[in-house]
Amino acid sequence: MPTIPAENNATDSLTSIEVRYAETDQMGIVHHANYVVWFELARTDQCKSSGYHYSELEAMGFFLVVTGVEVRYRQPARYGDTIQIRCHVDRVTSRGMTFGYKVLRDDTLLVDGVTHHIWVDAESRRPVRTPEVVRDAFRRLAGVEV
Repeated sequence: MPTIPAENNATDSLTSIEVRYAETDQMGIVHHANYVVWFELARTDQCKSSGYHYSELEAMGFFLVVTGVEVRYRQPARYGDTIQIRCHVDRVTSRGMTFGYKVLRDDTLLVDGVTHHIWVDAESRRPVRTPEVVRDAFRRLAGVEV
């Protein structure tokens, strides 16, 4: 049974969820697609910890579009479990970002994954460079000195 180290990165966000019945399949196990939804909840919390709620990013005229998702399933979550999703900014590039995730029940690693994103201008729907106004905030979350 995979476990994770006790130490946490100070810039990680932690989102807790109690698994709802509707998120499980006939076997009582969380359906695999729900983990991607939970990644989004955790990513939204991580954006808040940068100082910018995702709705503020949109109000500034930017979308952070998902371009890829990778998920590795290790152990199942079940109805009634309380799980935590740990999210961190893994990398900030000139036009995008990568977020990393760990889904945990206590110290047991259930699922891990990453999502890849690019910045897009909300009006033109075309890729743009990482907005200067938020670049340093997200780079700090990625552990980059600014």
